[in-house]
Amino acid sequence: MHSGAIRRRLALGLAVLTASGLLAVAAPGEAQAASGYCPGRKVRTLPFSTGTVLVYKRGGYVCAVTLTKKPGVQRKMSVSVQARGNRPVVDEGKYRHHAGPVIVHAGRRCVWLKGQVGRGKFTSGWILC
Repeated sequence: MHSGAIRRRLALGLAVLTASGLLAVAAPGEAQAASGYCPGRKVRTLPFSTGTVLVYKRGGYVCAVTLTKKPGVQRKMSVSVQARGNRPVVDEGKYRHHAGPVIVHAGRRCVWLKGQVGRGKFTSGWILC
């Protein structure tokens, strides 16, 4: 085999490895950007005075995150998801951008969502039944 053929094969192999490495690194970020904060598809956007609760669904799982309308300022935030018949799953604390995500397995049961940013609060009642 000539040295030119060896160089071409090495260059091709290097190109394939580089492309596969770039795809492996880029794919998770693209998937995150496409779906937002949670896996699945967005099924509800629930705005309230100081923020928004985003709700996603995938299979029997429901995921939620609370976003503030004024990111950058640290404030008390929370998000809660409760499948009917179970206890709520809660994330609360002082955050700058969002609380959550929280994920519960709801199956085909209704869920109750709550969100809070500062003094503004949201509660959904039973939804996604």
